[in-house]
Amino acid sequence: MRLYSDSELAKLLDQDIFHRISRVADQMGVECYVVGGYVRDIFLERPSNDIDVVVVGSGIAVASELKQQLGRKAHLSVFKNFGTAQVKIGDEEVEFVGARRESYSRNSRKPIVEDGTLEDDQNRRDFTINAMAICLNADRFGELVDPFNGLADLEDGIIATPLDPEVTFSDDPLRMMRCIRFATQLKFQIEERTFEALEHMANRIKIISGERIEVELNKIIMADTPSRGFVDLQRCGLLQLILPELADLDIVEQRNGRAHKNNFYHTLEVLDNISKDSPLWLRWAALLHDIGKTKTKRWEPLTGWTFHNHNYIGAKMVPEIFRRLKMPMGEEMRYVQKLVDLHMRPQVIADEEVTDSAVRRLLNDAGDDIDDLMKLCEADITSKNEVKKKIFLENFRMVREKLTDLKEKDYKRLLQPCIDGNEIMELFNLKPSRQVGILKQTLKDAVLDNRVENEREPLMQLLMQKAKQMGLVKTTN
Repeated sequence: MRLYSDSELAKLLDQDIFHRISRVADQMGVECYVVGGYVRDIFLERPSNDIDVVVVGSGIAVASELKQQLGRKAHLSVFKNFGTAQVKIGDEEVEFVGARRESYSRNSRKPIVEDGTLEDDQNRRDFTINAMAICLNADRFGELVDPFNGLADLEDGIIATPLDPEVTFSDDPLRMMRCIRFATQLKFQIEERTFEALEHMANRIKIISGERIEVELNKIIMADTPSRGFVDLQRCGLLQLILPELADLDIVEQRNGRAHKNNFYHTLEVLDNISKDSPLWLRWAALLHDIGKTKTKRWEPLTGWTFHNHNYIGAKMVPEIFRRLKMPMGEEMRYVQKLVDLHMRPQVIADEEVTDSAVRRLLNDAGDDIDDLMKLCEADITSKNEVKKKIFLENFRMVREKLTDLKEKDYKRLLQPCIDGNEIMELFNLKPSRQVGILKQTLKDAVLDNRVENEREPLMQLLMQKAKQMGLVKTTN
């Protein structure tokens, strides 16, 4: 980060929008400050398009006058219930709010709001690094107001609250998620007293809706090293409350001198591996890929610890997790569920001989998500044994080669039998039934195993043969 003097800050704010706000505030005789993330990101030298302005007075009145002076090129939105307004000019959006003080009731994160001073407004901010303000009035333009030493915390890489952290988190428990999210995104440490408050106040997260928790979880997952956030969530007890299926993986059992690996930390390693260049839902698949292991863990004297069918059980758990966190229940959920269900398949193929049949079946089941599945499986290789790791990666390379070959040959046409269910029903005068399913599966298995060409004549011969076995076609002597 860089440190700036007030005069240097004034130069950094030497933009038309800030000078216009300054003139309006002076004309109206009110104090006006740019605050929060925009100020923080100036010192972190990060781009920021979110400009928040606090007015010691009516933020709506200043926004309305600014819009009046800017004319048609500006768009004004007023939110009277929240006492805020937004002015949009081209790509720039400026949020205006009046300085306020807040008080909270025990069972709600909705505050009782009253007009206040700049000091009141800074007191209510979540963290010291977000409580800094820069004056926009002409006589103090560029002056930094930093009552809680947020600049020092930025320099030291510390997340701390302006006031008593237990009060801060009790007032608005979502701040606990934001605390860990900022620490993860910025690669900062959470100050000791603040972390202790996270532990003490964790149960307060229960009054926060799943939607709001999901937003913060997604921001943690999309960080460069998301494992940092999940370790902190686990350490303070929040993870057990919001994602217990993941928290429950943090255990190692030993029997007869044989222990299984810690599947929680393994999962975080997989998540970090895949997060180098992956979208949100693939990261969620990595996060949830082993959640079925807690329910499927068994000790078998001959083989040791096993987790048979953990992929299948884990896939069945995905919808409930998405439902609880109010995440989308459509194609996003089905995508994550599919990858959790299939994540062991490429490894099983790679463990044995990489046959055309196995690869064709894998491609048929994964469809257009095959590349993401392979990426997840490669991220899942966390062995510290370099020889073993090299063997796995080489086998996966062979699987990828066969997949590429199939895709180049138009796998969708190759793997779907050219005789479909409708034709089968018409041929044998059947209604939708188990018999139709058996006949369809017979054709599909033959195509996937490459026992017959996906052409009408050989498939029809196979179909008639199976139909005779099932008594659907009368045989003549």
